Amino acid sequence: MAVITPPRVEFGHLEPTIVYFDDLDAMGVLHNARYPILVERSISRYWATRGYSFENGRPTTPDVFHVVREFTITYREPIRGTGWVNVHFWLERLGTTGADYGFRFLSADCGSVHAEGRRAIVRLDPTTMRPAPWSDKMRADAVHLLRPQP
Repeated sequence: MAVITPPRVEFGHLEPTIVYFDDLDAMGVLHNARYPILVERSISRYWATRGYSFENGRPTTPDVFHVVREFTITYREPIRGTGWVNVHFWLERLGTTGADYGFRFLSADCGSVHAEGRRAIVRLDPTTMRPAPWSDKMRADAVHLLRPQP
């Protein structure tokens, strides 16, 4: 499959991702449990290109040591079959120790919304396992993902 160049979005980031055959359920649509995985992979790819990832089983920065506090999704229109879809995500809020992402699954041409939801995370101190503040660098890198407030 050729890589597609997604249309630009007004805020956040649009990450093309592939739905494979083993992502489908018996009816040939993307299985509901695969949506969260595709969101995680899309956000992880985005941050990895900016130096926030894991190498040799270790975080490249303490900011990647975080947990999901909440994940909600509303399914709108099934994704049928394999191929490219777009995961559009952004930050609704960047707090001291947490962040709230919004996301939606769009068709390859961005004409259809397949699903939308919210993913909230909390950064943890690896020693105490208690909430810890984001680094100044991460905050600076995350600013452009923030959704403009009306």
